[in-house]
Amino acid sequence: MNAIHRVATNTGILYLRMAITVFISLYATRLVLTALGIENFGLYNLVGGVIAMLGFLNGAMAAATQRFMSIAQGAGDIAKVKRIFNMSTVLHAGIAILVVIVFEIAGYFFFNGMLNIAENRIAVAKLVYQFMVISTLFTIISVPYEAVITSHENMLFYAILGVGEALLKLAIALYISYGTLNLPTSLNISAQHLQLNYSTVDSLTIYGLLMAVLSIVMLMIRRHYCHKKYAECEFDLKKHYDKKLLKEITSFAGWSFLGTASSMVANYGQAIVINVFFGTAVNAAQAIAGQICGQLSVFASTLMKALNPVIDKSEGAGDRNLMLKATMMGSKVSFFLIMLLYIPFLIEMPFILKLWLKNVPELTVIFCQLSLVRSLIEQVFIPLNTAISAVGNIKRYQISGSLLSFLPLAITYTLFKFGYPAYAIYIVFIIYAILLAMLTLYFAKKHCHLSLADFFCNVIARCASTFTLVFLMALIPYFTSEPSAMRLINVAIISLVSYLIIVFFIGFSGDERVKIKQLVSVILSKIGFTNFAFRL
Repeated sequence: MNAIHRVATNTGILYLRMAITVFISLYATRLVLTALGIENFGLYNLVGGVIAMLGFLNGAMAAATQRFMSIAQGAGDIAKVKRIFNMSTVLHAGIAILVVIVFEIAGYFFFNGMLNIAENRIAVAKLVYQFMVISTLFTIISVPYEAVITSHENMLFYAILGVGEALLKLAIALYISYGTLNLPTSLNISAQHLQLNYSTVDSLTIYGLLMAVLSIVMLMIRRHYCHKKYAECEFDLKKHYDKKLLKEITSFAGWSFLGTASSMVANYGQAIVINVFFGTAVNAAQAIAGQICGQLSVFASTLMKALNPVIDKSEGAGDRNLMLKATMMGSKVSFFLIMLLYIPFLIEMPFILKLWLKNVPELTVIFCQLSLVRSLIEQVFIPLNTAISAVGNIKRYQISGSLLSFLPLAITYTLFKFGYPAYAIYIVFIIYAILLAMLTLYFAKKHCHLSLADFFCNVIARCASTFTLVFLMALIPYFTSEPSAMRLINVAIISLVSYLIIVFFIGFSGDERVKIKQLVSVILSKIGFTNFAFRL
């Protein structure tokens, strides 16, 4: 139970962080959308979408490095952890330079006919893109520090840093909404003329600059903290250089990077394909869909942040059985966590968007709903990625996944050529998520010796049945009343009550229910309910 308690404690800390940051982030998005307007907001998320890619890339690369550190810690080899830190720092410095070169070359093609951007906004778009490239360099170099924090399961610092970052993003949004109103309007020229001649200092440029500076500042804080807190953060190549280890990490990180980068390019490619056929206004709808899906998925990603080190350390200690149990439990729990929020949003998406945003871009509702469906499917299989990585044989898995990830863009481009609507891209990516899930199951069975029958019965069947039952229960107010805040509340209440009952009795097995009751009892005793008897 020690591992379970540790995961529960870390998850609790991260959920407190999430409760604060999600609402701040959603409000900041509303401010930015209002301040920039739909076209500029779509333009920023098209060109500045590199930031979203960086978050994805940084997290995946940090997970790859953290895998080596956690396995070494699980084996009790602290000297090796120091060598891993040094070798991974050298490796990521090289990757950072390579990625910056690739982005600069790609930028030439983006701004010379590929992207559908108004002529008078090209200069601003190029400037924002350069801000993101600079941010890329710092982000990748700082990956080893992110891995150190995660491998030590220091979720308190991670939570504090996350809240601070969210508050600074809110400050930037407030400044963009109100501070930039004082731009040089005293020149007594039209707003349109001002935008053309002072485009380098308009709201979009300032927003891109401040967001890039913020990412650099936050990453520098991580580096400073790790050097003061952790002994393994000692960069000394003369003392800790290990050619064999560098080759091993490079091989693993290289294949991991291939899979991550191809998935990243495929996701960012959605924005480019949509832009080519439909323009920046539809990019704004896509950006909002990504924002909602990303914020709602924090529940599950928070759990995985706490669970990943446990999976890696179990494999490092030679306990494959515990590793698989943690993986399967993580698959179910992460799905159940996002399901709790996804169901009310799927049902009441039109009303929620009107409540949240002053001006809802066209197609936003259908984009959001289909994006959530894709996320639900993917969430079940994300812990299996960690298990495959923990075992270490990832070459063929990453190659297969990389080849598969480019298929949706090719299909979607062809569909758009034949006049299919913009939301077709989300349907294609849902099919892709199913194919990727099948591929992941194949490699989990091959390399981790996962029992497919056990996974289907104990994870997939339970997840599918609980979602269906809770969703049907939550639909009752939808068909019996008109759209309103009261209907939204009724959907949320019925969804929550049915969720608690159905997930507990159908989602979990008998043994899992016993462990859950023990865990809840421990948590209640820690917060003062020492005489509380937990019975169901």
